[in-house]
Amino acid sequence: MDAFLVIVIVTSFALLVTSHVALVAGLAWRRPRLRGLVALLVPPAAPYFGVRERMWVRSILWALSLVVYLSFTRLLDIAL
Repeated sequence: MDAFLVIVIVTSFALLVTSHVALVAGLAWRRPRLRGLVALLVPPAAPYFGVRERMWVRSILWALSLVVYLSFTRLLDIAL
């Protein structure tokens, strides 16, 4: 059970980082480019700006992976 929790946590964190980088890169290519920098420095701004720029899949993937990561880290804390 612990191995499953660790695998889900690592996978969801990797997906969160990947989707964050994809959002920042997408925002950096669009105007105003300052949004890409803000999203890089303030992570919760990334899905907000992503939705405003109609990057639906990246933003939803970012939010879902964050929810999975936080919920499973909480489960791991309870299990230990």
